[in-house]
Amino acid sequence: MATMKVIKINPHKLEKNKLNEIINLLKKDKVIIFPTDTVYIPLANAESKKAVRKAFLIKKRSLKNSIPVFVKDIKTAKKIAIIDKKQEKILRTSWPGRVTVILKRRKGKVKIYGVGKKTIALRIPKFKPINYLLKKFNKLLVGTSANISGRSPSGKISEVLRQFEGKKYQPDLAVDAGILRHGKPSKIIDLTVWPPKTLRS
Repeated sequence: MATMKVIKINPHKLEKNKLNEIINLLKKDKVIIFPTDTVYIPLANAESKKAVRKAFLIKKRSLKNSIPVFVKDIKTAKKIAIIDKKQEKILRTSWPGRVTVILKRRKGKVKIYGVGKKTIALRIPKFKPINYLLKKFNKLLVGTSANISGRSPSGKISEVLRQFEGKKYQPDLAVDAGILRHGKPSKIIDLTVWPPKTLRS
């Protein structure tokens, strides 16, 4: 099996040439291991059934389990989720950042794959390279951790790559930004109940 291609980026700079190449791959339904403000994730177009299915296969994740989605701003979040004033106030103090929120889904024209029928988990990360991708690609991106289901997520690219070595389904590219400073998954808050409930701290 071919060795997965790996490219390096500086997490503190916008290397637009490399990021634009990644956008072109996302447009072709590729799945890319990418750094964030938490852990590495398998980045894919959430609006592409083919791309999301591949992300699930790579993680060996059950299709019954929904997958979190990254959005570029709160305006975009409102197009796919029902957000009242109290919820929006929480979002504006939590985003961008390491907080994933669960909200009720809004029925709309945007088709999103890998998410629940009634609820959706959303996040705006605080990480310039991925914020650039969200803005320029202008589509929703899946945002779960880059690990085989049941194994631990990681902020170390070497540990991430080791999990996918020799597997039938592999990411199309891995982006190495070194050891991620935070290195643990985001906090998860359920905003479909009041008061909000923390599901993962």
